[in-house]
Amino acid sequence: QVQLVESGGGLVQPGGSLRLACAVSGRPFNTLAMGWFRQAPGKERDFVATISWNGATTYYPDSVKGRFSISRDNAKSTVYLQMNSLKSEDTAIYYCAANRRTARTLSGGGAVEYWGMGTQVTVSS
Repeated sequence: QVQLVESGGGLVQPGGSLRLACAVSGRPFNTLAMGWFRQAPGKERDFVATISWNGATTYYPDSVKGRFSISRDNAKSTVYLQMNSLKSEDTAIYYCAANRRTARTLSGGGAVEYWGMGTQVTVSS
């Protein structure tokens, strides 16, 4: 059974930084495209970043491009999301996601096969 466990969320001031991590078990990590999604109260779950199995390809929406960076360490079966210049509108529950296809299809949201439980990120002064 594939398990995704997020960590690293918390409270940060506007303009600050956080790094989220997602540890994966139950399947060879290098067979998975990985990604991050977020859901704010009263809103739909949106894609934040995805990365291909070998880290060569990444996708971001315009809302986070240039501020967020996704990376992976296949030796540690872990994917990361570095978030810089955080804004209040980045406040949400952040979910780790994976599929056995591609980062591009994962970014569409509908092709997610595995979800983590989520970690809260709050940006507030």
